[in-house]
Amino acid sequence: MLANQLRDLISHSELTVSDDHQQKLVKLVELLHKWNKAYNLTSVRNPSDMLVKHIMDSIIVSPHLEGNTLIDVGTGPGLPGLPLAILNPDKEFFLLDSLGKRLRFITQVVHDLGLNNVTPIQSRVELFTQEDERWPQAGFDGVLSRAFASLDDMLEWCHHLPNKSGKFYALKGVVPTEELARLPAHLVLDKIQPLVVPELDGERHLVLIKQA
Repeated sequence: MLANQLRDLISHSELTVSDDHQQKLVKLVELLHKWNKAYNLTSVRNPSDMLVKHIMDSIIVSPHLEGNTLIDVGTGPGLPGLPLAILNPDKEFFLLDSLGKRLRFITQVVHDLGLNNVTPIQSRVELFTQEDERWPQAGFDGVLSRAFASLDDMLEWCHHLPNKSGKFYALKGVVPTEELARLPAHLVLDKIQPLVVPELDGERHLVLIKQA
């Protein structure tokens, strides 16, 4: 049973997740599994694997988020944005992707789970600018990227997104040492946070980059 598996996974992490939020995370997996058959949203087919590779791998970042407005760039089927929005109802999440079928799925999830802190955006990242009416007045406190691109590309394509105190949150496997050595002059490494995802093989790191 997915609910029991999720409860067990969370117990092996340092996260605290309410019963209501756990129910919504399970519902998210059920919707992703259902839609995946027709829309091919993820290569992960098994709902049990989705809990580990998509849900836990997303929410493990939650304690490290700062600020109130966050944009998930290249969100795909809403990862990590949807799980993080479920855990952080006090924060605003903007989920950006260029593919319509992914945005249709996200919009359905937002409706079914009653998430009022998620704004789906269908756009290429370089075309989403301050002229867009959905752009938050204070800009973005955080720019999230999970499987979107290399660190070099993320920082180049998303350079216009964070506000003056905003940070880039890059979810990576191994630490991208070579790319960090090439950071442009206006950016500096804030910190590298090792992440432990229960039952997930391989290294996971959260790389935080801020304005110099």
